[in-house]
Amino acid sequence: MKTKAIRLHGERDLRLDDLDLPAIQPDEILAEIVSDSICMSSYKASTQGTKHKRIPNAIANEPIMIGHEFCGKILEVGTAWKDQFTPGEKFSIQPALNDPTGPVGILSAPGYSYPHIGGDAQHVIIPAEVMKNNCLLPFKGDAYYLGSLAEPLSCVIGAFHANYHTTPGSYEHKMGIVEGGSLALLGGVGPMGLGAIDYIIHCDRRPSQVIVTGIDQKLIDRAAALYTIEDAANHGVELHYINSLNVSTPELKALSPEGHGFDDVFVYAPVAPLLEQADQLLGFDGCLNFFAGPTDPQFSAAFNFYNVHYAATHVVGTSGGNTHDMIESLELMASGRVNPSGLITHIGGLNAVINTTLNLPDIPGGKKLIYTHFDFPLVALTELANQPGEFYRELDRIVTAHQGLWSPEAEKFLLEHAPRL
Repeated sequence: MKTKAIRLHGERDLRLDDLDLPAIQPDEILAEIVSDSICMSSYKASTQGTKHKRIPNAIANEPIMIGHEFCGKILEVGTAWKDQFTPGEKFSIQPALNDPTGPVGILSAPGYSYPHIGGDAQHVIIPAEVMKNNCLLPFKGDAYYLGSLAEPLSCVIGAFHANYHTTPGSYEHKMGIVEGGSLALLGGVGPMGLGAIDYIIHCDRRPSQVIVTGIDQKLIDRAAALYTIEDAANHGVELHYINSLNVSTPELKALSPEGHGFDDVFVYAPVAPLLEQADQLLGFDGCLNFFAGPTDPQFSAAFNFYNVHYAATHVVGTSGGNTHDMIESLELMASGRVNPSGLITHIGGLNAVINTTLNLPDIPGGKKLIYTHFDFPLVALTELANQPGEFYRELDRIVTAHQGLWSPEAEKFLLEHAPRL
């Protein structure tokens, strides 16, 4: 089958290639990709090339397809999987296969390591190790873009599961945040922070208090409009949005129960002073989750080891979610309990991937959503009205009707009317 795909040939060498996919083997599946959400990890992989641990050494001769936050539909199923998967099914993929038989061993992942599967492609061949490790996940939602957001949302979910607390008189840890406890999200009004707010309000294990901080009042106001204090209260959560430029660390800590500090503190920006503030906000047995992934391998910050010894404070870091987290995210979206549409700030066609990926740190906003069969530039949802033509005017009308958010209605219109590649 002929297809188009964005492939990595070397450091910062991304190309829009036309290629022929081979016929699938009995243990493979042929699929069509509809949407992909561009991740900062793709920027790191594309700029580092073979220096990246997930990228094979031979990409100059056998380039890999990039993109790992994708959703599509199954076209053809090899005989080995006929009883489990059906053509026409929507799917998402957990890219962290953890399979030592992959091209680069245990770190092999779609979107990094394979020549025939990645999210920034029109058609892909799903290799056997994806199915063997239960990483091909059916999706019952009504829009492909939600399936593309399942992977980033699973990263959010995984972080809340990864926190832990001690058991008095025992060396057994209790996994997860403190149910009914106090929780702070520092730097939590960016795209991943928004996903965290949505999840923690609507999941099954909720704190009784959530403090969300940021330094950009526009982003704080947008978060407060998307995930309201009133809705949080209806789910038993006392929610506060705070501009930390106007509030001192002692004042923030005073908001915790009796001013003793928070049970769980999450840091959503790789900024040393923010990490140090998080350390100061921890209560007894408090868990600090460093969610933000730094690019500097020497990144560090001060940590109070007096409190580690006497107050049982501790720190964890998470990078990605597991298959159970992906399944939870897909189920939450399919049921309508969470709506991560607020993460999306830009849309684009496959032709927009190269420039977007290589310049991602310099493009403001949240998630950049790509529709792989179409040809149009990356456009911010807030700029749709300023683009020429009826196509953009109608998209802007739909987005405006949904409080400025991308939606299944917007996707349906795009899939029917966008210029094809």
